[in-house]
Amino acid sequence: MYSFSKLLGALLLAVAMSAHAADPATVNGKPVKQSLLDFMVKEISASGQKVDDDMRAALVNRLIGNEVVYQEAQKSGIDKSADFQAKQELTSRELLVNTFLQDYIKKNPVDDAAVKAEYDKFKSQWGSKEYKASHILVKTEQEAKDVIAQLDKKGDFSKIAKEKSLDSSKDKGGDLGWFPPARMVKPFADAVVKLQKGAYTSTAVQTQFGWHVIKLEDTRDAQPPAFETVKDELRANMQKQKIVTLVNDLRAKAKIVDNSTAKAKK
Repeated sequence: MYSFSKLLGALLLAVAMSAHAADPATVNGKPVKQSLLDFMVKEISASGQKVDDDMRAALVNRLIGNEVVYQEAQKSGIDKSADFQAKQELTSRELLVNTFLQDYIKKNPVDDAAVKAEYDKFKSQWGSKEYKASHILVKTEQEAKDVIAQLDKKGDFSKIAKEKSLDSSKDKGGDLGWFPPARMVKPFADAVVKLQKGAYTSTAVQTQFGWHVIKLEDTRDAQPPAFETVKDELRANMQKQKIVTLVNDLRAKAKIVDNSTAKAKK
């Protein structure tokens, strides 16, 4: 007959064996956890992809590969290094922060009515007209004056833009395409709306990007994008703003002592 201690030992062994049996694999006696596989399946399914037997087998194989390398990395002692531990802490913090923010947006969604209201605001700011313009962007006012002097002498706007302009539009002869004034910085927009079709600015226009010489190519009635086209982008931007507001509110409530500023002054 089994003694009580032997019976207890057998029961514990059976429990341990059944626990290991529940895991999809072991590597050097260490389990590849079922919980990790379940999480991966859940994430893939949530993305709309079907997880069949072949996919599940591939995931198990991936976990086995990771476990093999993980064990070897532990043997090497990399996980004890200061750099690794700092990186691990940062990664863990970022994961927690991102998960919290995702959960916050899930619990505080931007509803369809708010998105539509934001679209109406966006549409009103678009204005009634759109402008097609080209520009030549240079560093200094004197360079812009020199460009205007060249244009006054019948210089070719597109050619000068390709030679002298500083931004990527130079490859298209300075062509900026169609845009509403609200999409441009104010000094630029103010100059464009005053121009006659085919004319260029007689004085240089300064913005934070540099000095511009602007030519108005054409105008047309405004054609703002349809609601269905931009609603997802608007919703994403509104969600980001919710997060910015949340973080700012938390910072305002927190007692923050920034010692780095004091150190930098020494």
